[in-house]
Amino acid sequence: MATTSVLLSGFGGQGLLFAGKMLAYSGLMENKEVSWLPSYGPEMRGGTASCSVVISDEPVGSPLVLEPDILIAMNRPSFLKYIGTVKPGGIAIIDSTMVEDRPERDDISFYAVPATQLAQDSGLKGLANVILIGKLVKESGCVTPESLQAAVPKCVSAKRQELVGYNMQALEIGQAQ
Repeated sequence: MATTSVLLSGFGGQGLLFAGKMLAYSGLMENKEVSWLPSYGPEMRGGTASCSVVISDEPVGSPLVLEPDILIAMNRPSFLKYIGTVKPGGIAIIDSTMVEDRPERDDISFYAVPATQLAQDSGLKGLANVILIGKLVKESGCVTPESLQAAVPKCVSAKRQELVGYNMQALEIGQAQ
């Protein structure tokens, strides 16, 4: 049985729930069992936000991710709070534009991606989240890049379909890191 649990965390407004939705939808497109559990603080924008995603070959027992296989941390408070919870052998991916810290552990794979800076430099402001999802898929293989690309138009709202191409560019940037 292959199960991957992912925790995405950062400030509200960084698009973590959308990124988690893309990942979960990718799993659905591969006929896997998935769960997507958003959580955010009292302020939707600027407060803390996190999203738990589980992708499995078997039914998901619990949607709550307490010990993730993969952590995406988009701000320093999230990094400090969750880096110790990543399973040994797991993966931690941080937005190094926002987080200068590095883990003191040597039992996980660690990737520092300057996602916010890459997004700004590419004219994709606000898509650091998607860049990090691209990196996650490249490093973990929990879903295929093809299913992730196919999920983008399904996850972008019908009113915002002009943003699909920008999201695709952000995925490519993440996968190139």
